[in-house]
Amino acid sequence: MISVFENPWLGGLFGDEEIAAHWSPEAQLGHMIRFEAAYARALGACGLAEAAMAERAAQAIEAAKIDIDDLARGTARDGLPVPALVAQLKTAAAEARGAVHHGATSQDVIDSALACTLRDTGGVLRGRVETLQGELAALRDRFGDRALMGRTRMQAALPITVADRICGWALPLGDHLDRLDRLLPRAARLQLGGPVGTRGDLGGQGAAVARHMAGALDLASGAQWHARRDGVAEFAGWLSLVSGGLGKMGQDICLMAQQEPREIALSGGGGSSAMAHKQNPVLAELLVTLARFNATQVSAMHQALVHEQERSGAAWQLEWMVLPQMTMATGRALSAAIALCGRIEEIGAPV
Repeated sequence: MISVFENPWLGGLFGDEEIAAHWSPEAQLGHMIRFEAAYARALGACGLAEAAMAERAAQAIEAAKIDIDDLARGTARDGLPVPALVAQLKTAAAEARGAVHHGATSQDVIDSALACTLRDTGGVLRGRVETLQGELAALRDRFGDRALMGRTRMQAALPITVADRICGWALPLGDHLDRLDRLLPRAARLQLGGPVGTRGDLGGQGAAVARHMAGALDLASGAQWHARRDGVAEFAGWLSLVSGGLGKMGQDICLMAQQEPREIALSGGGGSSAMAHKQNPVLAELLVTLARFNATQVSAMHQALVHEQERSGAAWQLEWMVLPQMTMATGRALSAAIALCGRIEEIGAPV
């Protein structure tokens, strides 16, 4: 386990089991199976396959026992798991194989599974942003009237209140939720383009098939996006904005914890192996680390915008490496920020 998010001990700091579950092989395979079953049913509903055969195909797909080792070998050979998966599904639906995957392509399957994952993780992250809003509001109610020294360019400037500082942490969160509402329909969108993005094997019924599938999979419908990756990059940018704002909160708390007299008191954790008297602001530091991690990763997602012609292999694979890690970082940043709020025992000086 090379990733810090899954390392046996580093995962205790960086890991996020809830987010990881949405990116797990089991979850991704489940989305791909649901895509293929929905596609078979859509072919039947739109008259592109005999309806009873299409339903038999869909049921066989849903009941198929997938050989994961075969998918691994197929990915090593083909660069992606879908050809091996489709071969297994056609075997499982032998008498109805004509309604399995015909007119679709591998990228339709993988990108639609990605869209389902972004929809689900977006819901988790939305809930955490809302929880954090509540935690910060509670801190403001509890300590907001207390005094702090306002600092500009890290130098003492003019007096402010704790509420002023907390508002600086809280205000971006509402904007993040508004952004998420606007971008999710562009990111969590069904992909159906066929071999070269024209839906050419669907007899002019491509839009109808896409609408049918989008409804079945709870995804937005629209034009194919094989080589148009702005929705995915926009989601990555949103992840970095969220973790970046939390990094500002973490940096502030780190600085407040070092002031003399100390401006904030934290409970729990942060012990030193050499200095028993120390209590390090571990969660606040983590917020800074995760913000900087995502800030570097988002540039890779913008590199992945460059898809040559109708489809790219290289740019597409770069997304697979980067986007799950960014989602993990943002999810962990939000859970760490929520936990950090619960560890704040004092802020500022009573008036």
